[in-house]
Amino acid sequence: MNVLDLHADLVRIPSLSFKEKAAADYVEMTLRQVDGLDVGRLDENVWASLGDGDEVLLLCSHLDVVPPSEGHPYPPFSPTRVDGAVYGRGAVDAKASGAAMLTALVELAESGWRPPSGGRLVVALTECEETGAENNGMEKMRARVFGDALPEPTAALVGEPTELRPCLAQKGLLILNATAHGETAHAARAHLGKNALTVAARDLLAVDALDYDTADPLLGKPTFTATLIEGGTAKNVVPDRCRFTLDVRSTPAATHAELTSFIRGALESRVEVYSDRLIPCSTPADAPIARATVAALAGLGLDAEPFGSPTASDWIHLSDVPAVKIGPGRSELSHTPDEHVEIDQLERAVEVYADITRRYFTSAES
Repeated sequence: MNVLDLHADLVRIPSLSFKEKAAADYVEMTLRQVDGLDVGRLDENVWASLGDGDEVLLLCSHLDVVPPSEGHPYPPFSPTRVDGAVYGRGAVDAKASGAAMLTALVELAESGWRPPSGGRLVVALTECEETGAENNGMEKMRARVFGDALPEPTAALVGEPTELRPCLAQKGLLILNATAHGETAHAARAHLGKNALTVAARDLLAVDALDYDTADPLLGKPTFTATLIEGGTAKNVVPDRCRFTLDVRSTPAATHAELTSFIRGALESRVEVYSDRLIPCSTPADAPIARATVAALAGLGLDAEPFGSPTASDWIHLSDVPAVKIGPGRSELSHTPDEHVEIDQLERAVEVYADITRRYFTSAES
């Protein structure tokens, strides 16, 4: 299997979130042509396994992409090779990881390699990663596939662009809604009221000054950002209410409940949790999957220094599983008109995933 051809075929399919069927059909058809693989599907989530044991290494990525944006230098769903890179929507996020994982699986299967007794390699490409909570494919698989059609994963590689560097921690997302209260009055007699906008303004300045005292070794401190604001009913009325939204990027050093309490203590406004499900994730450096990843990268002459990522991924649905986020390409190109992946990284990713897999099962066996 040629990873460049597979990657190009996947990029050609405009698999927007909720519209992944054609991409899932293509992946399923491709996998069913390979001897030795057990292939399964749930909705637009496709997986294949090699081996039949309960020690499961899961390699996972997602099929869906965000819609094209203005300013693409080339047609977004026509993979275009320029100066050693492939351009297109989804070229880096995350069809590069998906194509490399599939290719590694197929090459391992066709070479005759099998996990040692008790082991199983599973590759899964899923739907609706980009939509947040709605219809997430990995969440479905954890609920309806793992523990039933497949054993629960023992370790995982999450395919997202990291330039093939090992990510051992990622931030979570806590969204809070705050309401500043005042007392309404005619603007001509503003002294008779209390302006909720002024209360909100003080709180927004307080948000900018927040500094949580506990830092994570890979992710640093949580960040607090006001992202939306709404207040006032008429141009001549002192507003009695102003609402604003806070985006909190959390770390494993503090729970979402602790961060919510911290913010409540710093603001005058009433603070309510809008969403706290996207928890931060981390894997100890001495976990077998982390050690296998670092050893594989070092052995291939690549950057093996672990780092932390500010962006969320399907790792949140594997937070109970030791995992490493790793894949070809630069994360900052995701969702941009200039999205592309370097061909060299895409090809190296196949070797990286295969070597991590072999090393993981060797260490598990010993």
